[in-house]
Amino acid sequence: MSGGSGSFLEIQPSELAFPFEIMKQSSCSMQLTNKTDHYVAFKVKTTNPKQYCVRPNIGVVLPGSTCDVTVTMQAQQESPPDMQCKDKFLVQSVAAENGATTQNINATMFNKEPGRVVDEFKLRVVYVPTTTPSPIPEDSELRSSAHSFAQENGISHSAMPQSVSRSSAETTKEKSSEATSVISKLTEERMSAIQQNQKLRQELELLRKESSKNGGGFSITFLLVVGLLGVAIGYILKRT
Repeated sequence: MSGGSGSFLEIQPSELAFPFEIMKQSSCSMQLTNKTDHYVAFKVKTTNPKQYCVRPNIGVVLPGSTCDVTVTMQAQQESPPDMQCKDKFLVQSVAAENGATTQNINATMFNKEPGRVVDEFKLRVVYVPTTTPSPIPEDSELRSSAHSFAQENGISHSAMPQSVSRSSAETTKEKSSEATSVISKLTEERMSAIQQNQKLRQELELLRKESSKNGGGFSITFLLVVGLLGVAIGYILKRT
């Protein structure tokens, strides 16, 4: 950004640009360069002194040297209309005696009087909006983007991957149904085995009674029943 030039000082930049963000202070600086071979006193004024802090607001610039001036804008509660600012700054400069210091500066030095040259340079204030990160796209926007991508690349809707949460729910449901079926089948087999066991026990009891009536010997039928009972019991223990 170009600056301005007077009889005494070269001022950079030509306008004060403040990065603007609500509820935050903002600062910028300007450089005052003495382009003469004598001391130059300066004073910085603004149309809105309550809004800005200028350091230093007065001073002396030695021949060929530069003075940095920092301007701080106080935090604002809201954005101005159209981000436009009407505030302005005025830099006044006059020739000073060699060896002069800031303590030697007084207000009367900048009064316009016959025989005294007072340079004045005006700077306007501009606000620079701060950049903010792009918002995270919503789920609907992501789905729309995926659909557009599929159309552009000739991918049918049926070939596109479905929602992970939906697939997971369906898989869990299928596994639960299979487990329920297996448990039901095992329960039926166990109940059938128990019934067979009870029946065999009853037949065994009858055979024992008949054997006791016939003199205490074991018949071939009795031995077969006992064998079957052992097989049934083993089967039940294995399944359960």
